[in-house]
Amino acid sequence: MPSNTFTKILTANGTEYSYFDIFELERQNIAKISRLPYSIRILVENLMRKNDGKIVRDEDVRTIANWQASYTTPMEIPYHPARVLMQDFTGVPAVVDLAAMRDAVKTLGGDPAKVNPQVPVELVVDHSVQIDYSGTSESLTQNVAKEYARNSERYKLLKWAQKSFDNFKVVPPNSGICHQVNLEHLGRVVIAAPDGGTTLAYPDTVVGLDSHTPMINAIGVMGWGVGGIEAEAVMLGQPYYMSIPEVIGVRLTGQLQPGVTATDMVLTITQMLRQFKVVEKFVEFFGPGLANLSIPDRATVSNMTPEYGATLGFFPVDAMTLQYLEMTGRSKQAALAEVYNKANGLFYDGEENIEYTARLELDLSTVEPSLAGPARPQDRIALSGMKNAFGDNTGASQPQANITLPTGQEQLTNGSVVIAAITSCTNTSNPYVLMGAGLMAKRAVHRGLKVPAYVKTSFAPGSRVVSSYLEAAGLMPYFEALGFHITAFGCTTCIGNSGPLNPEIERAIRENDLNVAAVLSGNRNFEARIHQMIKSNFLASPMLVMGFALAGRANIDLTTEPVGFDPNGQPVYLKELWPTGEEIEQLVKAHVTQNSFTLQYAKIFTGDEFWDGLEVAESTTYAWDSDSTYIKNPPYFEGFTQEPKSPGNIQDARAFLTLGDSVTTDHISPAGAIPANYPAGQYLLGQGVKEEDFNSYGSRRGNHEVMMRGTFGNIRIKNLMVAPKEGSFTIKHPEKEEMFNYDAAMRYQKESVPLVVLGGKEYGTGSSRDWAAKGSRLLGVKAVIAESYERIHRNNLVGMGVLPLIFSPGDSIASLGLKGDELFSIEGLEKMEPRKKLQVKAVGTDGKTITFEVISRLDTEVDVIYFEHGGILPYVLRQMMA
Repeated sequence: MPSNTFTKILTANGTEYSYFDIFELERQNIAKISRLPYSIRILVENLMRKNDGKIVRDEDVRTIANWQASYTTPMEIPYHPARVLMQDFTGVPAVVDLAAMRDAVKTLGGDPAKVNPQVPVELVVDHSVQIDYSGTSESLTQNVAKEYARNSERYKLLKWAQKSFDNFKVVPPNSGICHQVNLEHLGRVVIAAPDGGTTLAYPDTVVGLDSHTPMINAIGVMGWGVGGIEAEAVMLGQPYYMSIPEVIGVRLTGQLQPGVTATDMVLTITQMLRQFKVVEKFVEFFGPGLANLSIPDRATVSNMTPEYGATLGFFPVDAMTLQYLEMTGRSKQAALAEVYNKANGLFYDGEENIEYTARLELDLSTVEPSLAGPARPQDRIALSGMKNAFGDNTGASQPQANITLPTGQEQLTNGSVVIAAITSCTNTSNPYVLMGAGLMAKRAVHRGLKVPAYVKTSFAPGSRVVSSYLEAAGLMPYFEALGFHITAFGCTTCIGNSGPLNPEIERAIRENDLNVAAVLSGNRNFEARIHQMIKSNFLASPMLVMGFALAGRANIDLTTEPVGFDPNGQPVYLKELWPTGEEIEQLVKAHVTQNSFTLQYAKIFTGDEFWDGLEVAESTTYAWDSDSTYIKNPPYFEGFTQEPKSPGNIQDARAFLTLGDSVTTDHISPAGAIPANYPAGQYLLGQGVKEEDFNSYGSRRGNHEVMMRGTFGNIRIKNLMVAPKEGSFTIKHPEKEEMFNYDAAMRYQKESVPLVVLGGKEYGTGSSRDWAAKGSRLLGVKAVIAESYERIHRNNLVGMGVLPLIFSPGDSIASLGLKGDELFSIEGLEKMEPRKKLQVKAVGTDGKTITFEVISRLDTEVDVIYFEHGGILPYVLRQMMA
């Protein structure tokens, strides 16, 4: 396929651009492009443009252009994303790994300066701020000051990377969250790049180090979350090898009823798509209902793509996209996006003759006010059902605790809301729900309502544009009157950075075993994620967060019961506080302006006085500090050789943990607070770090010593070997001695005993935490045997050289009678191939032998190559050295 037969010319903004015309494939009878989903058309263009006859070949282009609605065996393609998006939690270890690669190249006599991102990388520092302070106008400055006090070592590394690596930009702390900054500013929709003597136009595509990267799908930019190791490979010029996906079409009709928000819609869609099982699939939205959804509404739906389990939650480019680009100060990009997408068949035209793997339909008028919880985002509860969700907690037999706060006496019971957070990610990109929450606050203040003192309130917008338009609308004083002062411009409560509760509240919860609640406008509410002492966590719109904060309890039916009582004893109902759509629309039109976006984003890479104050020297290789407890040179390249060593069969391995269904990456990867009595806390104490300075696991991701000690370290993880006990414990065999997971792993390593992890369904669900795989590798886990995997974690295991296996259909830990005390041997690894069937022999302490077959989830030839090299990074390094 000579590329010159597929390139055409278009003109936009008075400039000529060349582009690859995907419909030329149809005109040449190679494939019928007009039947393809829009998301697949983007993949077609990508492979056409990257066809070099080596990595991407003619047959790859034909394969994707003749996309099938389903495949009996996975078909892989080499895809080249245009850029990489990072956040600091997962970005710091990626930068650490790149710095370590430079060291390895230097040690082997190569030029370390060659280790650079080959595609644009943008890192947004957004995941480290915690809500230590709230409820006052000083909260933001105090939280940022504490953020820098905790994280200056990490931030110096990032500033060094910004200075030392080509093609690498950093959005400093206190600016916003990566997804909203990506949506409002970084997203190009169409990229224009020099190509020989011409300028080449092509679709903006991205992979991100955060599972909520698909939020950018709202403006027709193809993007999803990957593991840190995969992102590093893409940065270094490697393709992202992916199986061709199935595409589920979701036809939207009608429009949302008055009083129903985009959050209610996304919780409904999440429940619907989880039930349909869209894991590892693309989801593409179409139909007449699109015309009734603004880009912020679409972004709310796209953001929660990982919650419904898909890879994409894609909205094609249309007139709404162009209006949004104009409004956010990207007029030139809007003009190019219109001309390019219309010329190349990527502009949504309303035609419904596209072929999908399956079609679902949602009438938006059927959506009702909803929350989701108490522990999974797909468990939707109608607003009217919240009281029943808690059961009857009003009787005299229910536990109650009287507490003394600085403001006076308060009472906590089951169902008391102790955290109410309007937090970034899902909702703060949506001015409609934020203006709505502000209008609710205004009415509540006018009625004399107050939020109970035991409710920790916070407001963390996803960009500074939010505060500018809320201030312009005159609504911030009302947020603040109810305690919703801005506490951060970053990712907070949703990732467990909710900060401490008042010690009196924590004591009352612990001593009375209270089931208290958090209500937040985020997207994650897994067990022990929001705060380790809060059992029930509910996702809701900012407007409902405001309602439940005022009520002070979650076990209430706000459709019939009053939110509270005014100073005269008169009941105040939610419907009295709820603004009309016309009121909200009027404020949005008046105050969400192009000027507010242009002003805020003109200085997005500059940073504040804290960032300016970081002293960083420029150098090709990083100057590691041996005393640092944040940044350590990782051991991945110790004993590195030019030629890989064969993995070989796994002999006489021990079961490290035996786990059930839905084990999340939050259970596996270190996240949240570091307990002093756990191995990571003991390590830090041994390094002279005071407990109050532990910071979070996420902030210490650049230190493998902390992270491997915290792997499988969630206080709620349920290892069946020690049931009913919860936490980071296992049984060390053959001594049958209970100990911390880390301590057992180190004992096994001294004895040269390999480890396997046994799991159930949906192993590794949740966020794209690469440390769930890195930690497993460093603890000595050679293989995981589970019933099924979440896509990103399976990829990450492969990327770290850990073998993901699945039981044969019908088999499980229980059905095979595995106890976890057996010696495991896995045969057949010598000549690995995709999806190879392997034999496992498990010999119990009683001498009983169980043999069973497993299937390798090395899905592609490239998976096999990565596994045989010990992971992506050693493979890439060998390629570079060659």
